[in-house]
Amino acid sequence: MASFVVRNFVKVQNNIGFSQFNHETIRCLATTNSTWASKKTVADKTGKNVVFVDAVRTPFLLSGTDYSKLMANDLARHSLVSLLRKTGIDKEVVEYIIYGTVIQEVKTSNIAREAALAAGFSDKTPAHTVTMACISSNQGITSGIGLISAGAYEAIVAGGVEFMSDIPIRLSRKLRSLLLRSSKAKTIPQKLQLLSTFRPAFLAPELPAVAEFSSGETMGHSADRLAAAFGISRKEQDEYALRSHSLAQQAYDKGFLTDIVPFKVSGQAKTVTKDNGVRVASPEQLAKLKPAFVKPHGTVTAANSSFLTDGASACLIMTEAKAKALGLKPKAYLRDFVYVSQDPNDQLLLGPAYATPKLLEKAGLQMSDIDVWEVHEAFAGQILSNLKAMDSDFFAQNYMGRSSKIGVPDMNKFNNWGGSLSIGHPFAATGVRLTVHAANRLMREDGKFAIVTACAAGGQGVGMLIERHPDGQPS
Repeated sequence: MASFVVRNFVKVQNNIGFSQFNHETIRCLATTNSTWASKKTVADKTGKNVVFVDAVRTPFLLSGTDYSKLMANDLARHSLVSLLRKTGIDKEVVEYIIYGTVIQEVKTSNIAREAALAAGFSDKTPAHTVTMACISSNQGITSGIGLISAGAYEAIVAGGVEFMSDIPIRLSRKLRSLLLRSSKAKTIPQKLQLLSTFRPAFLAPELPAVAEFSSGETMGHSADRLAAAFGISRKEQDEYALRSHSLAQQAYDKGFLTDIVPFKVSGQAKTVTKDNGVRVASPEQLAKLKPAFVKPHGTVTAANSSFLTDGASACLIMTEAKAKALGLKPKAYLRDFVYVSQDPNDQLLLGPAYATPKLLEKAGLQMSDIDVWEVHEAFAGQILSNLKAMDSDFFAQNYMGRSSKIGVPDMNKFNNWGGSLSIGHPFAATGVRLTVHAANRLMREDGKFAIVTACAAGGQGVGMLIERHPDGQPS
């Protein structure tokens, strides 16, 4: 394939501008539509009417802060315990647990099982761990939908955890090989022979890289190239980042972020009660930051990128019949979903642009039918590039096999409580956070349908359609 970015993205024409975001317009704009219940519905495809009951998450914290002395298992356990407490269900009701993680702790390789046991779930409750980069807990939810649809189970917990404060650092491969061979050396001469092959360079550790294995490129570099190709300015990216932080702060101040459950860190006097990455800075402060990846002329900075985050989330999904039998009030129906994948070299972060039209077509809906959008914010430039791709006939015709563009979401309905740029992004935990925010926003903003979508490493992406449940209540 010819270079997707250099040769073609520059041709994309659009009329989207984001410089209109300022301190007067950056606010949570709620729609008022008292007739949501009379809108058309989307037919159930599972035969089970799978519902999203509720979800919780720990506060999302910058790595290296208050959670730094814990383990991922501690955060995952807390999310599972807190979910039981919030929903009021007995742990025996849960028949299966699916939990996501990306940077795996080797001591708890199947963290779904370890966290479940630590949280007091029955040792008879199966649990497995999934990994699909930033959409791991989306995969947990949709895998749960599949198991419920197949009639295997009625009630499933899905979630995810990421702990970037203590990532696994390995010995060098040469040293690992030497140590493995030394265990087989039986005689002194054999051991001395092995020792003679040792070199000081063997002691250099192997650090995990936040980069694509296939291309070797970090996601930040990909975001910078994508923003340049779509003509996204540094000013637009900083304005979008400011929008995210401002809306997140407003949502917190208004008491909307009810998915957060406080976390008492052992050995500390204080209890962590809120996300600590939300910072509403001035445009001037943002403009002073230097490029983080492509130096000196890149436009992606620490302020307009999501940050390394520690956190965990968990949600309860089940058949509608089971929920009613238990006296629960589900927030939403989980109506449909789609996964997409593209070239990880040049289309790494364009999952939402590809997933959205496919999801709408599957559901028989139009852009105008969607009342709430919750889209993962990996980078401000990634968000703006996806929006431009969605509003481009050229992109639709040349790369999506479509006759015309899908168009862009109403920005008054888009990430109104902030997003990953401000709230934080514990890779495997974000999908549940997006889903519960979408469900709660549907009720607070009196909407019917929400789309949750995200990009992920490997050039993959997800789109999920949720529909407000008539019994749902904002928590």
